[in-house]
Amino acid sequence: MLSLGTAMAEESAEQSREAASELASILKSYESYQANFIQIVVNENGSRVQETQGELKAKRPGLFYWETSAPLPQFIVSNGETVEVYDPDLEQVTIHKLDDRVQTTPALLLSGEVGNLNETYKVSQRRIGENTQEFTLIPRSPDSLFTSLRLSFFKGELQEMRMKDSLSQLSILSFDDIRLNETVDASAFTLEYPDGVDIIRDGA
Repeated sequence: MLSLGTAMAEESAEQSREAASELASILKSYESYQANFIQIVVNENGSRVQETQGELKAKRPGLFYWETSAPLPQFIVSNGETVEVYDPDLEQVTIHKLDDRVQTTPALLLSGEVGNLNETYKVSQRRIGENTQEFTLIPRSPDSLFTSLRLSFFKGELQEMRMKDSLSQLSILSFDDIRLNETVDASAFTLEYPDGVDIIRDGA
């Protein structure tokens, strides 16, 4: 006879599998996703410490472009295998393997592999009214750079991401001007940077 604890654990595991499957189904329906965004970072005391604006483009399989404007300009581009991070202020480009970057740039879920979400995260979901769904992802690895990630959808469109890190700092990404499954040329996912910048290869 199963103990109550074992039964509850199995039920929780099944709920996570079902939530991960539903989230994966939504994300897989995004052949492309384009949006503008505002990113607000709030510290553990609730004080706003940073606000940036930018643009995001994602296209399956694996193509990703992220640009934030001043005061902290940054470009993140993926070709499906590696991710280039260009910091103009530092005159530096860092090239990572794609797998390593999803932990720090969860928006890569919009273009990367999502079939194994339940292996990487404990996933839960809740519905708010007829049109809003929230999914919360808790990393299974203790080495993750964030402790929780919440994705909010309205009528199937990703509207917001909230990521909390190990220092209890909260990053809120709010998307607008969302364009789903529009044609995006592959040239949109290339990164040009000036001669002379430092290029650092981090395992890539």
